Amino acid sequence: MKIAMIGTGYVGLVSGVCFSDFGHEVVCVDKDPRKIEMLERGEVPIYEPGLDELMAKNVAAGRLEFTGDLKQAVDGADAVFIAVGTPTRRGDGHADLTYVMAAAEEIADALTGYTVVVTKSTVPVGTNRKVEEVVRAANPDADFDVASNPEFLREGAAIDDFMRPDRVVVGVESERAEGVMGDVYRPLFLREFPIVFTDLESAEMIKYAANAFLATKITFINEIANLCERTGADVKAVSKGMGLDGRIGNKFLHAGPGYGGSCFPKDTSALARIGQDHALPMQITETVIKVNDEMKRRMVEKLRDMSDGSFNGKTIAVLGVTFKPNTDDMRDAPSLTIVPALIGGGATVRVVDPQGRREGEALLPGAQWVEDSYAAVENADLVVLLTEWNEFRALDLERVAGSMAQPRLADLRNIYSVSDAKRAGFEAYCAVGRPGFGLPE
Repeated sequence: MKIAMIGTGYVGLVSGVCFSDFGHEVVCVDKDPRKIEMLERGEVPIYEPGLDELMAKNVAAGRLEFTGDLKQAVDGADAVFIAVGTPTRRGDGHADLTYVMAAAEEIADALTGYTVVVTKSTVPVGTNRKVEEVVRAANPDADFDVASNPEFLREGAAIDDFMRPDRVVVGVESERAEGVMGDVYRPLFLREFPIVFTDLESAEMIKYAANAFLATKITFINEIANLCERTGADVKAVSKGMGLDGRIGNKFLHAGPGYGGSCFPKDTSALARIGQDHALPMQITETVIKVNDEMKRRMVEKLRDMSDGSFNGKTIAVLGVTFKPNTDDMRDAPSLTIVPALIGGGATVRVVDPQGRREGEALLPGAQWVEDSYAAVENADLVVLLTEWNEFRALDLERVAGSMAQPRLADLRNIYSVSDAKRAGFEAYCAVGRPGFGLPE
C-alpha cells in the first residue's frame, strides 16, 4: 500500500517509519525544509531509542522517503495520515486544530483517487466530521472517507508500542474505509493484536479517556504519597499492595513530582474543556490538573526545606530534566517549574541530562549544563534526582556524598532508600511519600 504521512513530528515520524517496516510504501511530508533535509541525511530530529536504525533500514530498502511536496505524496495514496501538532490553545484550554484543518484542505486539493484520510493527531470529539466537511468543501468531487486512528505511543518505547500494541483503535464510517485500514494494519492483525473498529466519535473519545485515566492514577498515588509523609507510611509499600489487585494493576502507581510530557497535560486540559463546552464538567479530570500543578510546586517547598529554608547562595545539582527517561522531550516537565524556582531563589543550578540539553538550554535559562553527574555534585549543597535515567539509578552514592559541601539528597523518583543514603554518608535525605532523615521538624 502507499501511505502519505503529513507531519514528521514525534507521532508522524515514528508511525511513518513503522508503517514502512510493515512493508508499505511511505512518504513523510513536512513543511520545514530544514527538517526534510535533515531526514534525507539520515538524521533523526527527535530522540527515540532505535528510531534512527529502523529509519535507515527502510530508506535503504526503498520503502521510506521524505518530501516537502504534499501533492506528490498524496497522489495515488491509499491512506493519508494527518499527524500534525494539536497544542493547547492559549487562553481557553482547547486543542488548537489550525494545523489539522490546514492539512485537510491541502490534502483535498491533492486527492486523485479513492483515499482514506486518517486523523492520527489527538483531536477533540467531532473533529473528524469537520475534517470531512473541509475536504468536501475544497474538493466536492473527491472520492474519500475519513477515519480516526489515535496513537498510544509512549515516548522512549514508541517502536515497541507500535509493533506490539495493547490495541489499535480505528474509527470508520464505511466498510470500504474499514477494508483499507484493515490492510494498513494487516501485519498486526495476522499476529493477533487487538484491532478495535468503532465509530469516529468513540475513537476520538477513547484517546482522551485513556490518557485522563492514566493521569488520574499518577495524581492519585501522588496525593497518597503526600498523606504517607504525614502519617509515616511508605508509598512504595502502599503502591505495591494496591497494584497487586488485578482490578487496579501496578502501572502508573509510582509517586513522583507530577506528570508532564506531550500528552497528559494537553489531553487532560482538552477533555476538561470538552466537558465544559457540553455543560458536563469533568470534575475528576479538572481536579487531576489542579493537583498535578500543586504537586510540582510542593516539590519546590520540599527542596527549600532541604536547603535550610532558602536557595540563596546554594549550589544545587539537578539530575535529569526531561519529563521522563529515554526521551529529549521537555514539554510540561516538572523541571520547568522546579529549576526556575531554584535559580529565582538565588541558587547556582548545575544540570545533567543525557538528552535534555538540546531543548533545555532555551527553556532553563541560567542553568549550568554539565556532562557528568559526579562533576555536577562537586561541592554542591544539594543533589536533586528529578528524572530516573538509568545512569542515575546506579550512582556511587558514597562518592557523591563525599564530594559535596553539604551531603543532602532529594530523591524525587524514589530510586534509593533511607538505608542507601545513610550508608553513603548523606546527612539528609528525602523522597516522595517515604520516610527520610535529617529533615527540618
